Order: sequence, then C-alpha cells, then structure tokens
Amino acid sequence: MSEREPAVLRDGGAPPAPATEPPPLERQATPRGTREAASVHVIGFWKRLAAAAIDVLVVVPAALIITLIVSKIAGIHLPPSNLHLFDIDLWIDLVLATDPALLTGLVLFLGIAMTYLLVLQIVLGRTLGMRLFKIKIIDVYGDPPSPARCIARCAGYLAGIATLFLGFLWIGFDSEKRGLQDWIAGTYVIRA
Repeated sequence: MSEREPAVLRDGGAPPAPATEPPPLERQATPRGTREAASVHVIGFWKRLAAAAIDVLVVVPAALIITLIVSKIAGIHLPPSNLHLFDIDLWIDLVLATDPALLTGLVLFLGIAMTYLLVLQIVLGRTLGMRLFKIKIIDVYGDPPSPARCIARCAGYLAGIATLFLGFLWIGFDSEKRGLQDWIAGTYVIRA
C-alpha cells in the first residue's frame, strides 16, 4: 500500500504503522500571478479624519482663489449687504433661493476637491494628508487602486456627502474600518 492511499484493510487487520520519517515534501506549483497575502494594518476613523483635515486645508484656499477668479470673470457675486460668515440664516436663505453665486461656488469647490482626490489617488495612491500620516490606499488584492477604482472611490465620496457624512462615520463602526467610498471602490486604507 502506498503512503498516499487511505489505510482501509479488507480483511479487518490493523493498518500498518506510519513511517518514521515523513515523506519528502513535494513542491507544489503555484499558479502564475498568485502570491501570499501580505499582513496589513487598516487605519481607523481618527487618523483618516486628521488626514482629511490636511487635505481640506489644501483644497479650500485653492478653491476660494479659483472661485473668486471665476466670479470676477462671470460677474456673479454674493449679495454684499449683511453678509456675515457665521450668519446661518443668511446661508440657508441663499441655498433655498438657489443663489447663482453660491451654487457656482459649491460646484467649483466640489469639482476642485474631486479633481485633487482623483489625480493624487491615481498618481500616488494617496493624498497629501495621507502621505503626511503615512497611510495609503490599496485595492482588495493589495495593489495600488486602478484609475477605475479611484473614480468609483470619488463617487463614493460624493455618496458619503449626500448621506450627510454618514458614509464617512461608517468607518468608526465598521469591523474592517472601511467607509462607503471604500466599499463602493473595493479599497482599504492601510499604514504605508
């Protein structure tokens, strides 16, 4: 009886004793392109929030400058009378009245932010805030995200904003520490 055959005896006798030396290890061929899974440390809510705050500090000044230039060229301005930055009633009135200057500013801000996120995630696999905190984005296979995954991730950011930021708060409660954008794009944010 060979070592690979099961020890079943027809005559009811005892199976032979196992060999004292294990058989030589056979080299198993692994399919081309496969590899062992790497150990990664997934980043949680607070560190990602700090990285996002750095990104906001980069995007907001650029968006304000570009919005001011576009508003000068287009001749669209917010109403100057009684304009206070922290007057919430005024801002709600402008949103409800669909003020063209406010809508233009919001669209430009979102466009600039999405361009910033998309370009840096495609080129570097992380934003400047992520680089500062030594974290990066990977796909479910451990590779840098493809451009298609980065586009899906940016769509996930918009979905996270549309859900009143619940898509981002999800990171704090998810067992895999993934937000809505990560689930949509099939990505993880890990320690670099």
